[in-house]
Amino acid sequence: MSPEYDPDDEYAPEPAEEQWWLTAFNRMLVWARLRVMESGVAHVFDSTGNTLVYESADIARAALMDAEFSALDGMDDEDAVAATGMLLDELAPPHGDSDEQLLPQMIRTLGPRHARH
Repeated sequence: MSPEYDPDDEYAPEPAEEQWWLTAFNRMLVWARLRVMESGVAHVFDSTGNTLVYESADIARAALMDAEFSALDGMDDEDAVAATGMLLDELAPPHGDSDEQLLPQMIRTLGPRHARH
């Protein structure tokens, strides 16, 4: 089995792919980060600070879709409004140099104009 990716280890290999996913409910915007390693193993960093490990990117994507998350990549304004009540240019994924910096940004309270019906 290949070693797991540790974002705080400066010698760890970089993920081959990174993708942001989001969902909105109860006036909350919730993010999840999908990282696919060169080995094909996928890691999902969730809004509780956990990193869930999946055998493949397809399995991880299916789990995210089952939890009603949508991939930010490929969204247009219509998709964004349907998923979150927000326009695409209003959706900026969390940013930071470590998971600890990302964690407080993984859940965002939405104002009343963004509530989905």
